[in-house]
Amino acid sequence: MGLLEAIHTPQDLTRLTDGQLRQLAEEIRSFLIANVSRTGGHLGPNLGVVELTLAIHRVFDSPRDAVIFDTGHQSYVHKLVTGRQDFSTLRQEGGLSGYGDRGESVHDVVESSHASSSLSWADGISRAWALRGEGDRSVVAVIGDGALTGGMAWEAINNIAADRDRRVVIVVNDNGRSYAPTVGGLANQLSGLRRAFLDKLRTHRSYEDTLDFWKSRLQTSGTAGRFVYKSLHATKKGIKDWWAPQGLFEDLGMKYIGPINGHDQSELEEALADAQNYAGPVIVHAMTEKGHGYAPAVAHQDDQFHAIGKIDPETGEPVASSSGPSWTSVFGQEICAIADEREDIVAITAAMKIPVGLGLMAERHPQRVYDVGIAEQHAVTSAAGMAFGGLHPVVAVYATFLNRAFDQVLMDVGLHRAGVTFVLDRAGVTGPDGPSHHGMWDLALLQSVPTLRIAAPRDAQRLREELREAVSVEDAPTVVRFSKGSVGPEIAALERLADGVDVLVRLGAASEEPGTERDVLIVAVGTMAELGLDVAARLADQGISATVIDPRWVLPVQESVIEMASRHRIVVCIEDGVKAGGVGSRIRQEMRARGVDTALNEVGLPVEFLAHASRDQVLERTGLTARRIAQDTVAQVLGTKVPFARPLTGQMSQVRAAGDTGGKDVNTGQITSTEGNS
Repeated sequence: MGLLEAIHTPQDLTRLTDGQLRQLAEEIRSFLIANVSRTGGHLGPNLGVVELTLAIHRVFDSPRDAVIFDTGHQSYVHKLVTGRQDFSTLRQEGGLSGYGDRGESVHDVVESSHASSSLSWADGISRAWALRGEGDRSVVAVIGDGALTGGMAWEAINNIAADRDRRVVIVVNDNGRSYAPTVGGLANQLSGLRRAFLDKLRTHRSYEDTLDFWKSRLQTSGTAGRFVYKSLHATKKGIKDWWAPQGLFEDLGMKYIGPINGHDQSELEEALADAQNYAGPVIVHAMTEKGHGYAPAVAHQDDQFHAIGKIDPETGEPVASSSGPSWTSVFGQEICAIADEREDIVAITAAMKIPVGLGLMAERHPQRVYDVGIAEQHAVTSAAGMAFGGLHPVVAVYATFLNRAFDQVLMDVGLHRAGVTFVLDRAGVTGPDGPSHHGMWDLALLQSVPTLRIAAPRDAQRLREELREAVSVEDAPTVVRFSKGSVGPEIAALERLADGVDVLVRLGAASEEPGTERDVLIVAVGTMAELGLDVAARLADQGISATVIDPRWVLPVQESVIEMASRHRIVVCIEDGVKAGGVGSRIRQEMRARGVDTALNEVGLPVEFLAHASRDQVLERTGLTARRIAQDTVAQVLGTKVPFARPLTGQMSQVRAAGDTGGKDVNTGQITSTEGNS
């Protein structure tokens, strides 16, 4: 049996020798490569924190001491040493989360994987413990993979540094990267620091007590004493900065240890022990290598295997190719083509140039692509400034991360009617990354921004054309959102209406009822078009007529959508965002404002944090399937489930006359009872 199998709690690490720790580190790397290559996940970041995680758990006492990982994708090694060694279903339904999860272990504190929040958590936890008389407990925040470029981290540091008596240890995991190499002045500052042997002296409490004593004596000894103090303080600072430049942290009033070799177990433990003994806020700066110990990861220049799919563990090559182009690649090619044509087009992203598809544009127009680091708020307001300066910025981020910059979208872009285009990758259900990565909130959040327009393409061709329409708008913000993964087949329109709405299909004979076109109007938002067509076909099998439309631009609600709603018995809006405040809700409001009383059923995601699983599994779990939607719609047309379809005054169709004995089953096509479909 290997050493790893014998580790069940962090306390099991304390009995290991130096040689055994080296062996354990090798076993952990082998375990991660073998397992994550089978399931996919964040491999590179975790290979880089093996020794660091072991050192933290040997020096500190989790869960009595809180250990927080920022971002949470660095927590795989932490999971292994806290008793979670079944990685066979990592990031799969019912398996381990790819991030912290309180439901898995008392050792997990933070579940959200959004970067730059760990230090605010540390500030809050340490304040609470101080007030409760538990000030001897430590909070360790491991912040890295570019998270220190986020402004929220510095807001927290400003508050942590103000209180010298709280045990907060900030471990900077400095691998020089987020997804790609970390950018900005902070990254440059960190790269110039070096470890000083005086760190051990400076983090000893007697050193601080001595300084405080002489500071007090000299500053209360008249003019001469104050002059001597200022002179000595300036001399001390000058010598310290010459030997180990650390002004960035010194100016904040925080103790700094480092930089240290993040793969040297003994050096890490010595530094962390010094930080713990200081009993106040300390920054420990560890230099690590993303993908350390795995040659294919280290050699991968784009992101050093930040996040991978299933790969061959020997070569690092993917074991299966995609079935078609991804949404991201279609966007990347089209924005590059647009930039070729228009010199005013610039692109901004937050540490995700490659993942959001801006790599090609960066190669062709390097001066017009800006990676601002993990700083979405800054990205959005900077874009507003660029628009004022005569450019048309395209802000490309994952949909879940735009949540962090909502105030800037509302007040800096929306209020100023700035011509900024937001491209939201991974919109809707993303699957294995879980609740903090689902891009399911954008449609509801952005509905409340005045003047903002939202496009949701259903296929690659619509993405190209809607992106071009978006960047042509100069007096208001626009949004183009699309899903994760491969683009589906092209879905041609039966007809495009004057306001740009696409009619995809009309099934069943038009109603003889005056003013009524068909029974059901299905409004399919973006990638829900294929699902909407499937639902319509199932309804037609039941003798229920249906029209399926793709609004293309879901905000503002086009007039033709309202007009068609008035000529159908019920409207079903299918979207892959939360249905509370979503597109269906907005259509309902516009219908009522125009005096249209057709029933409307919003079909979307519940207001819940949806656990990780495949995209199809999440959709099945939440009822976003053709079978479930068709069942509910049949019941609504029959009048056995709310919202009830508008009743007809004339002859009823066969399915309506049949009641619970004459309809076809929406799954098998067999004649069966529709009773209980609701």
